[in-house]
Amino acid sequence: MKNVVIVESPAKSKTIEKYLGNDYTVVSSKGHIRDLATTGKYGLGIDIDNDFKPNYVAIKGKGKEIKALKKLAKESDKVILATDPDREGEAISWHLFDELGLKDDNYERVVFNEITKDVVINSINNPRKIDMDLVKSQETRRILDRIIGFRLSKLMQRKTGGKSAGRVQSVAVKLIVDREREIESFIPEEFWTIEADFKDFKAELEKYHNKKITIHNETEANEILSKLTKEFKIINIEEKEKLKKPKDPFRTSTLQQMAANRLNFSSSKTMQIAQKLYEGMNIGTETVGLITYMRTDSTRISDVFVNDTKTYIKETYGEEYIGGVKTSKEPLLAQDAHEAIRPTSILRTPESIKEYLSNDEYKLYRLIYIRSLAYLMSNAKTLTTSVDLDNNDYLFKATGSVLKFDGYLKVYAEYEDMEENILPKLISGNIINAHEINKYQHFTKPAPRYTESTLIKEMEALGIGRPSTYATIMKTIKDRGYVTVEDKKFIPTDIGIESTDKLQEFFSDIVNVEYTANMETELDEIADKKLDNIEVLRDFYDKFAPLVDKAFKEMAKKEPEKTGEICPECGSELVVRNGKFGEFIACSNYPTCKYIKKEVKEIPKIAVCPKCNHDIIARKTKKGKVFYGCSNFPKCTYATWYEPTGENCPNCHNLLVKKEKNIVCEECGFTKE
Repeated sequence: MKNVVIVESPAKSKTIEKYLGNDYTVVSSKGHIRDLATTGKYGLGIDIDNDFKPNYVAIKGKGKEIKALKKLAKESDKVILATDPDREGEAISWHLFDELGLKDDNYERVVFNEITKDVVINSINNPRKIDMDLVKSQETRRILDRIIGFRLSKLMQRKTGGKSAGRVQSVAVKLIVDREREIESFIPEEFWTIEADFKDFKAELEKYHNKKITIHNETEANEILSKLTKEFKIINIEEKEKLKKPKDPFRTSTLQQMAANRLNFSSSKTMQIAQKLYEGMNIGTETVGLITYMRTDSTRISDVFVNDTKTYIKETYGEEYIGGVKTSKEPLLAQDAHEAIRPTSILRTPESIKEYLSNDEYKLYRLIYIRSLAYLMSNAKTLTTSVDLDNNDYLFKATGSVLKFDGYLKVYAEYEDMEENILPKLISGNIINAHEINKYQHFTKPAPRYTESTLIKEMEALGIGRPSTYATIMKTIKDRGYVTVEDKKFIPTDIGIESTDKLQEFFSDIVNVEYTANMETELDEIADKKLDNIEVLRDFYDKFAPLVDKAFKEMAKKEPEKTGEICPECGSELVVRNGKFGEFIACSNYPTCKYIKKEVKEIPKIAVCPKCNHDIIARKTKKGKVFYGCSNFPKCTYATWYEPTGENCPNCHNLLVKKEKNIVCEECGFTKE
């Protein structure tokens, strides 16, 4: 029998099967096949008293896939588990191993950092076994997220208007709320600047008697202006050559940030497109993965790619454009998943495959390609000129810069914010006259609100979350109504603020940056065999459980919003409540009174029925197709597939309807001109 290769994505399976030939059948698990049950204490699916033993069940709707995979596994000589090259992928491989009843002698584990023929075949030829330390780390993360998510979400739903809470999600919302409060409490401070305008360049006041000067108000500014003349003496000219280095190739977080800033992509959109580029695309001559794996913390790139790219740079731009990046001292192993995000071939230029990509796919691929190419190109060189000018012991400074050698900017200039500022030829010791000297008022500004890009950058800097989680977190805090987005900036909602304050009141020792970042470190140490996963879980739970119990008892419950209406059944007030399907209006005397106000939807009247004078309204068939019928149905059966205009036919008085581009009468055939 054939060897069976199991990957996560159907798209990826088609690409890989073409590389491996007839001895291999490549199938997809379509992601996770199992997850924690929602049974047991608090519905956690975890036996807390038995060393946090998880109870895994098949994900709803995955029964067919599991049955088919079991059959294939039983009939095959060997099962090769080729799920994604990260902890989550390792855990999926273990779930497949366990669920399919595999044995150590009839399975192998491989990873593909890129979906290209050479890498796929090399990986198949260099298999390993499942890394159980990575699995333990991922399982611990899942258990922690389940305990915190289920317990705190239930608390938030019962006590506040919030819908959920989470280990990382709630800290992300706290960052946004804290920033909003900084902005609200910020008191602007006035300051002034003075600038001399020489027509072809400008200089700003910096020092007085060689000491840094700060101008606090207009009075001080006017006093300084009164001591200045139009004559300035050039006392120093300094020229320096500066090197501008290319940025590292993309990690997950930096790709999300750059795509947000330059392409206006949300983090989830970026990851969806990157996933497609990684899994493999038909580019006319072949189906191939265009980029390496897109969930990574690494900026290292393989020696093969470095050497190929340096050759490409020499042939395309010249030897002087080759950068000084050294190849890695350590060999790139077949199972090494820790590379940056880069194109799988530098010869596959964006323009050469543009016709096979959507506009957004092309934009993201080009961004990744140009960043990787630029990284291996030489530094840009600028000549920076600094000029000091004296005016009655007040020192003014002018700076200018000129690009002397473009280096990596040859390809990357459109993604950099650079402006040349050319100073005229000046001679030290000369006296020059200013055209005018002006004062300008300024006020200090608070830190700006977070955008998706800056929040991801902050979370990464603080050690919160992991690359694979950022896009989900951004989506969740928006979907759950904790933030709104205005001009790309996050603004916390009342529910976001209330939920954050309640969590800080009872869980400030757990829902904070330091604890969350430390937990990420502990998960890394589990993967590195430095910590025992059960001890980590026990230490967490012993601290967390009493706080939850206390919060359920003592946290004040938010009073539901009153509508001003009276319950028709018991006379109590009607209030707005939250349910599984959103808000609804019900009696405040629940559960004694279970009255729920039925929502009466007004159906817009389109026309008057020509048969009985009732309203014609839009309806839907069981399959969802729209038609137009009488509201007096079933007594009146008038109906039409075409939208009535509201006018009657001048010949037979039936309704005129919009049919294709004409207005016609279906009864007599009249067509309105």
